[in-house]
Amino acid sequence: MRRIRVVAAVVRRAELLLVTRRPDRPGQRGQWEFPGGKVEPGEDEPAALRRELVEELGCDAEVGPLLLRHDHAYPDLEVELAFYRCALEPGAEPRPLGVAEIAWARPGTLASYDFLEADRAVLAELERLARHGPDDRG
Repeated sequence: MRRIRVVAAVVRRAELLLVTRRPDRPGQRGQWEFPGGKVEPGEDEPAALRRELVEELGCDAEVGPLLLRHDHAYPDLEVELAFYRCALEPGAEPRPLGVAEIAWARPGTLASYDFLEADRAVLAELERLARHGPDDRG
């Protein structure tokens, strides 16, 4: 089975979390995910995430600590997802360059978005970590 490494940004603005919708495919509306993408051979995770954010949103970002690592198996693909806390550069305004749509989700609403299966498994934990941080269990 093919295995890929994927990095994703957990970006918070006030209490809102940045989420993006993948482009539509024939007969299928794109699903929601946290912005990011595949790690290329020879690339470290923070560099891959910065590159993906520029490609998808036209924004530079500071990549902070790893919040969560999650493995997910689809029928034909294994995905290792690494979610990092990120901060957009001051004044940066994300634009949908490589994504179909951008949204700033309110706390408690992530489950109402049609997320990719791999992201859906960790939504509650990501929401908690975005609010409190990895070491704050409150």
